[in-house]
Parts: sequence; structure tokens; C-alpha cells
Amino acid sequence: MVPSTESLIVKIAALRDLLDRANTAYYVDAEPIMPDSEYDRFLRELATLEQANPNFADPASPTRRVGGKPIDGFVQITHRQPMQSIDNTYDLDGFRAWQSRCEKALGFAPSLVADPKVDGVAVSLRYEHGRLIAAATRGDGEVGDDVTENVRAIRAIPLRLSSNRKRSLALPDVLEIRGEIYMPNTEFDRINRERMERNEPLLANARNATAGTLKSLDPAVAASRRLAFIAHGRGERIGGPPIDRHSDFLDALRGWGVPVNHLAVKCATSDEAIAAIESFGALRGSLPFGVDGMVVRVDQFADQEVLGYTEKSPRWIVAFKYPAEREITTLVGVEWQVGKGGTLTPRATMEPVVVSGSTVRHATLHNIEEIRRKDIRIGDRVEVEKAGEVIPQVVAPIPSARSGAELVIEPPVECPSCGQGIIQEGPKLFCANPNCPAQFRERLKWFVGRDQMAIEGLGERLIDQLVDAKIVGRFADLFRLPRDAVAALTTESLTKAGKVSLRKVGEKTVDAIIESAIEARGRGLARVLGSLGIRHLGSSASKTLARAFPNIGAVQSASASDFQALEDVGEVTAASFAKEFSSPAMCETLRSLVECGVDMTSREFKSRASEGGEVDQATRWPNSDPFHGKTIVLTGTLVAFDRRDLSETLEGRGAKISGSVSAKTHLVIAGSDAGSKLQKARELGIEIWDEAQLVVALGATE
Repeated sequence: MVPSTESLIVKIAALRDLLDRANTAYYVDAEPIMPDSEYDRFLRELATLEQANPNFADPASPTRRVGGKPIDGFVQITHRQPMQSIDNTYDLDGFRAWQSRCEKALGFAPSLVADPKVDGVAVSLRYEHGRLIAAATRGDGEVGDDVTENVRAIRAIPLRLSSNRKRSLALPDVLEIRGEIYMPNTEFDRINRERMERNEPLLANARNATAGTLKSLDPAVAASRRLAFIAHGRGERIGGPPIDRHSDFLDALRGWGVPVNHLAVKCATSDEAIAAIESFGALRGSLPFGVDGMVVRVDQFADQEVLGYTEKSPRWIVAFKYPAEREITTLVGVEWQVGKGGTLTPRATMEPVVVSGSTVRHATLHNIEEIRRKDIRIGDRVEVEKAGEVIPQVVAPIPSARSGAELVIEPPVECPSCGQGIIQEGPKLFCANPNCPAQFRERLKWFVGRDQMAIEGLGERLIDQLVDAKIVGRFADLFRLPRDAVAALTTESLTKAGKVSLRKVGEKTVDAIIESAIEARGRGLARVLGSLGIRHLGSSASKTLARAFPNIGAVQSASASDFQALEDVGEVTAASFAKEFSSPAMCETLRSLVECGVDMTSREFKSRASEGGEVDQATRWPNSDPFHGKTIVLTGTLVAFDRRDLSETLEGRGAKISGSVSAKTHLVIAGSDAGSKLQKARELGIEIWDEAQLVVALGATE
């Protein structure tokens, strides 16, 4: 008998509800209602019914978690509210100092919430009317990568929020949930066991594995790895019931079917928070996932608003980092690696040792003077720890364990890459050859980065392949990539069964890279200068040069005294700039970039130039410019502007761009859907512009 339409609807709805409840029971309540095998059986049954009845499709169905088609590349999402970093403290005295600052600013001791800091990848999940609409990585705090397709494959993250669980509140119209996606220890171990059986390189640690999974262009990879999620914060919220405390917000999330950390505790006093930090310190090693600290925040949202924000971090929250775990192993050798600026950094090779949950074979030794100060020798038994529980480093040797056969570590007399001479400046060693192959490879990886020229799709592995295949031998080659040759290169990917397969880069990927490179040609002088990997020339110094010189020709013609006359440029740096920009190698690099159509004119200089030509240094910051000397906050969605480009334009006119509103803010530029920053600006009586006023002001000062 053919089932009726009504019975099919009921059957499909029942299966979807059962699978959703199973996910919530496992990830939120920690009380599984069925084994994985039974879950998989029901999921297959639902998928069969949906395939046979496509008119009953639902984007929030549990079957939509199964990895879909590979995507061509990641687009970016601007966070409605920035995802700021958290200040750290490494001892209880530092924590007490933070609490005292909060108490002094508020006039009383606020209640707190202590929450274990899961070692994962920060994401923001956006729900509209209860449905998952978008997911983005933290990125630079303002803009992140759209990882929605990969996040949909994670069972721990609800595709649709629940409004019918016990104690669940009414759903907001818009809700952004901030949290950590992480890889449980059992899953990390499972993947590495399988990779070992296939004679493949093992994953270094769970956090890196999580980041790599989220950045895979194939959602099937995310579907094959059982990532988990824990919510810990909020972004934009529109509508819904009033929620006054972070602890109440966590309860609300739990009611809506979102996993939160059951180890989070409310603390009435700082002493209670310290007790929570100390008790958790003894527990954290036994948890089924990585934890690198305890986050303590002021509970009341109104108190958080009073405390406010610095440019980088909220004042109402701090992360207590536990002392790094140390292990003892043997130092068996030292390798000198060449960085993009020619710096030679010593890297220790050691007998493998497990530190903070991952196997460590290499660690930094910082520089030759640090090696001499600590008297570290090859053959020593050494103490190793992870700085910030991320970067392995050799802390100290154990002299009492020496046999007498240990060898003093001597610095190299020539570059290990090009064989040219070495120079020393302070504690650091440098390769003096600007044409060093190792330097170029590292500079190339820096050049394409998001905060530099932002050529999307060119990861480190592909850069290495392009150099090894002699497709790219200088920066300019990135702007005229041979489509067929690059498309024929191979890259690794994971199948749905979790096996590694080799596939060609492909024409679509190459087309996206070429399109991104074409766009990058117009980023202007400041971005180009900051992308070249020149010593002493970072983002800030690049903007200083772009404000002072109209184009790359003027930069190359400048003398050391011209550079030294600029703000924050000292004698040593000025001499370095003059030598670098007049060198034959740099002249050839810049000439080839210009030939490829890369814009080498300064937007910042032009914006302050008079119609008749250049302006002199004394009149470079005209008082009539409405942006000069102003601290400006950008908030909401701006239709006509890219936020990063707009920030650079305003900085070029003498403004300072801040991430938070305070009494020191002069102007808030608010786009659509502006949230708490706009409200705070109104409360403080700060001048507020909409996008139309911004357009008029920019046009009036061109």
C-alpha cells in the first residue's frame, strides 16, 4: 500500500523530531537516548524518505548535516558586533588586580561567572527566527570567514533552536551565539590511529585539526569528523525576553537546545571565583577535551556596559591561564630556519614527548643569545613547555643530568638556504642576501595574507607547490598565474569515509585565485609596502610612508634623512629603508609589480593633496578635514563601503579607528542593524552619523 501524503508528513516530521531530540540529549543534556548505530539507521531512513519526496524538503532537517558539495572558496562575513579578544592573567595576583579594577570602576564588588576556556576555534552562529542562517570564524574580530556549510555538518550545533523544552524562553527574532568548536580527545585519537594505519602524517593537536576541518573546502570533511561545540557568549540579539545576566543567558541557551559548559559556576565574590579556578586546575587534565584556562566575567550585563571596552578587549572579562605543563626530554639537534625578513631562528629537534595533550618533537630556542644565557647544549636533558599552551619552547637544561658528551650550540656562519654571509644585530642573526630562496618563500606567504594583499585561495601548501614547480619566482608572478599549470597541481582532501585522496586544484579554484589577485592589484601603496616583508616595515609604518609620499617612485627617491623626518621613524630604521628601497633587487621587484598593473599610488597622500599638486608636510593634516584628530567607531552594516578599506581611508585622514565607544570617542558612524554601540553613543551624547552623512563628508574633502 502506498502511504498517504498525510502519513508521510507525519513520519518525516517524527523522524526529524526524534533525531533533533537525540542530538540535544547527547550534546546538551549529556543523557543519550540511543546509540550511534541507531541514530545512523534513523538518519538513513529519513534521508530515503526525503529523497523520494523532495517537496517535503526542509533546510533544518538533520539530513542536511551530511557533507554537501565542495565549495569554491570562503567568502567573508562582517560581524554585527566585533568578536574581541580576552585579556589574560597568569597568576592569582593578576586576577585580583583585574577584580579590583572592576570593583573600583563600579563602586561595588560585582557577581561573577567562572567558565572553563575550551581550547577550540571561536565562531559566531547567527539564528533568525530560530533557524541557523550563518556561521563565521572570529577572523580579525571585525570580519571572519563564512563556514556555514561546514558548521551545518556538526551535530552538536542545532540547525533550529527549540522553543518547547522545559524552561525554554521565547526565541529572539535574531540571536548571535558565540562559542568554541572543538575536537574531543577520543575523536582526535581515532583520526590519528586511522592516519597511522594509512602511513599518513599525524595531526599535531586537536585545535589545529579543528581549524583545518573548518577551513576545508569540502563539507564532507566536517561531516566525517565528530566536532563538538560549547557556547559561551552572545553577539547581536533582537527581540525575545529580557535577559539581564550572563548566567541567565547560559540557562536560556540550554533551554533552546544549545550546548553550554556544565562546569560554569556563578560566584558571589572574588574568593569564590579563586576557589573555582583552583579546584578546576586539578580537574582539567581529566576532561574529554582540551582546556587552556578559566574565563571569569562580570555576570550582570548592565555592569559590563559600565565597565566598557579597550580597543582590543572587554574590561569586564579576563582569562586565567594555568601554569604551562612541563615535560623532560633530550635535545638531539638544532636547525636554523630563515624567516621572511632574513631572521635565522633556532629550532630544537628533540626526542618525542607529550606536552599538554600533543606530541612535541620541535620547539623554539628563540635566538643565539638566549641559548648562551641558558647554556643549552645538544645532548642535554631539557624542560619543555608550551608557551600559552600553544607554542612549544625549551625552558631550561638540566645540568645535573650531563654526561660530558654534550655539545655547545654554535651559530651558523652562513645561511643554511643560500650559503651567503650572516650578520648579527643585537641577539638576532640575519641572512644578508635579499635574494635568499628561503626568505622569498616566507615573504611570498606573508604577501598573500589577509591583512596584506589578501589574495584568497593561496595557502602555504599551494605556495610551496608554486615555488617548487617554478611557476612563481617573484611577487609579480602571482598576478599572471598560468591557469592550466596551476589547475593541474594536486592537493589532499578527505573522502566521506575519512580517507585521504589526491585531487587536482581545478579550474574553478584557479579562477577564484586569479579574480582575487586582480582585485588585490588595486589595494594601493600602503598595503603593497606592508606586504613585501621588509624589516621594520609593518602595517603602521607602511601607512606612515603612504601619508608622506604620493607613489612608489617618491619612496624610492627618498633619502635616509627624509625617512627619519617622519613620525616614529628612528635613525636605524630610516637607514634601513633607504638601503632597502634603493637596492637593485627591490627596484626590480617593484618594477615588475608595476608592470603587472599593481597600484603603487598612495590613497592616503592623495586624500590630503590640494587640487594644484602636492601639499607640504606642515599642511598635511588640514584642520578643516572633519576626520582629522577624531576617534571614530564604525558599527552596523555599511552598504557602500568595505569596513577595512573605510578604516584605512579614515586613518589616512588623521582619524583613529576604535572598536568600542567611550567618553573619548568623537564620532560614531552607524550603518543598518547597529546595536549596543549605537545605544551607548546616544547615552553618552556622542555625535552620530549615518552612511549618507559619511558619503557627503568624504566627497566634500576629496
